[in-house]
Amino acid sequence: MTELRLISKNIRDVDSSNIADALKVNNTLQILRLVLNKIGDVSASNIAEALKVNITLQELNLMWNDIGDVGASNIAEALKVNRTLQKLHFGQNKIGDVGASNIADALKVNSTLRELHLNLNNIGDVGASNIAEALKVNRTLAIRY
Repeated sequence: MTELRLISKNIRDVDSSNIADALKVNNTLQILRLVLNKIGDVSASNIAEALKVNITLQELNLMWNDIGDVGASNIAEALKVNRTLQKLHFGQNKIGDVGASNIADALKVNSTLRELHLNLNNIGDVGASNIAEALKVNRTLAIRY
């Protein structure tokens, strides 16, 4: 299986450890869509730990969840070492300036991410400015929302 869609399945933080544990050892999954669930910072942090060691996932869609600055920051840390993820969909969450700033830091060193969606979050001027600065350094990100 190369694609897994768990859309609107009421996945919560308590359910995320199984998904993260599977991602750590799976060597075939390329696309994971966890759209429209109740994934929060705990789940995002668990997924971030898996991203640090996963070598096959190319697309992660976490749109329409409850991820805030903590979860986004942990995924940003994972992006600093992950070398396979090309698309990250983070739209419609609760990410603010802190999460956006940490994502910006990751963008300065990540060379594999091609597409990043951050639309409809709580990102203000500071977070947007930090991402804009990171994009001056990042030469691989082609699509930004």
